[in-house]
Amino acid sequence: MQLPQFVVGVDIAAESFTLSSYDTASQIYSASQFFPSDPEGLEKLQSYLDDHHLSPSNTVFCMESTGVYVESLAYFLAAKGYRLAIEAPHKAKRAFYPLGGKSDPLDCRQLAEYAFRFFDQLPFWNPSHVIVEQVRVLLTAREQLSRQSTASRNALTAIRHKVIRTPPAEAAFEAVIENLKQQIKHIDQEIKNRTSRHSTFGPTIALLTSIPGVGLLLAAHLLTLSQGFTQPLDPRSIASHLGICPLPFQSGTSIHRRSRSRGSGPSILRKLLYLAAMNLRTFHPGFKKYFLRKKEQGKSGALILNNIENRLLKIICAVIRTKTPYIADYRSVNPMLLKKTA
Repeated sequence: MQLPQFVVGVDIAAESFTLSSYDTASQIYSASQFFPSDPEGLEKLQSYLDDHHLSPSNTVFCMESTGVYVESLAYFLAAKGYRLAIEAPHKAKRAFYPLGGKSDPLDCRQLAEYAFRFFDQLPFWNPSHVIVEQVRVLLTAREQLSRQSTASRNALTAIRHKVIRTPPAEAAFEAVIENLKQQIKHIDQEIKNRTSRHSTFGPTIALLTSIPGVGLLLAAHLLTLSQGFTQPLDPRSIASHLGICPLPFQSGTSIHRRSRSRGSGPSILRKLLYLAAMNLRTFHPGFKKYFLRKKEQGKSGALILNNIENRLLKIICAVIRTKTPYIADYRSVNPMLLKKTA
C-alpha cells in the first residue's frame, strides 16, 4: 500500500479530540487543532480538511482505541471515505522511548509519527454490520447481568447462613435474581432473533450449533470475532488470540519450563470454549474416550481439556470454511487410496 501524502494523528477525549497532520513529503507537522465531538464540531472538522486539502485519496487517520469515545469520529470519517487506523494504546506508546511528558498535542503528533513509521502494519478499521454491532452489545450486556446475578446469589447464600435471618433482605435479593434471570433470557432471545433472520448469519450459526458443545452464545461470539464471518478464521490464530495455545518458555540450559498457555485474550470466549470442552469430555463418546486415554498416559486434566478446545476450534473453522454441517463420526478418505482402488 502506497504511503499517503498526509498522515493525521488524532488524540481522543470523552467529548473532544485533537489532531495534527504530518506531511510526508515536506516532513512538517501542522499545528494541533481542537474540535468538539458533537455534530457542530464534526462540521468544523470537515471545513478544516477541505481548507487544507486533506482528501480521502491523500490522507490517512490514526487514533488510539478508547472504546465508545472513538465511534462518532470513526463513523464520520468512514462515511466520508477516509482510511482510518485504530491502534492499541500501548503499541503507539511503546514506539517512543523514553516516554517523556504527555499532552493532547504531543499525543496526536506521536500518533501521526507512529502511523508514518509503521504504515505497512496499521490495522485499518471498517464499520461493523449493524447486526454484528448489536449482537456485540447484547453479549456484553448479558455478561454484565450474569456477573450481577452471580454476585446477588452469593450475597443471598451468605445472609441465609446467618443465625439471625432477615426476610426482607432475602426477598430483595430473590427479586433481583429473578429479574436478572428474565433479562438474560430476553437478551438470549434477542440474539437469536436478530441473527436467525439474517440471510448469511442465520445459516452459518445454524451450521455452528450443529457441532456438539457449540451453543448460541459461542456461535454469537464467533460472529463478532470474525466481523460477521467476513474475516477468515484460522484455528491456530484464534487459539493464540484467546490464550489457549501452549507456548515454550526456555533460554539456554538454565531456564526450561513446561509449555503453558498465556491465559490472556477475550475471557468470555475462552470461558465458553472451556465449558464446551467440559461438555464434550462428559457427554461426547469420542472426546470422553480421548480424555480417559490421555489421563491413563499421565497427562493433566487441564492439558487434555486445552487440547479438546483446540480440536473444537479446528472443527468450527472447518465447518465455516466448507459451509457444511457437522457430521458425527466423520472419517476423511485418503485420495491416494481412492486412486488405487479406481
